[in-house]
Amino acid sequence: MNNLASAPVSTSANTFETGATLTHESAKAALAAGLARIGGGATAVDCAPLTQFDSSALAVLLAWQRAASARGTPLVIVNLPAGLSSLAQAYGVDSLISIRH
Repeated sequence: MNNLASAPVSTSANTFETGATLTHESAKAALAAGLARIGGGATAVDCAPLTQFDSSALAVLLAWQRAASARGTPLVIVNLPAGLSSLAQAYGVDSLISIRH
């Protein structure tokens, strides 16, 4: 199973990718892996590989954004899957996520 904890792949010096899965089961490890990347200077996360997710993915994305903001740099989210975008709208947090299309 491919998830962020096992596969935070850099697409550039300042961008990391999610894995294919970001669910309740993988959220804690994904959060830690992303925080490490943000601590290392990442300013964007590419969600293109993300095919399996639940509301935990939103919590992780928001936590990553808070961590980046605390470092004084916004975290841009790119290639957010349409289903996850819809879930963000349903939960009313879509305005909190910095998405670049």
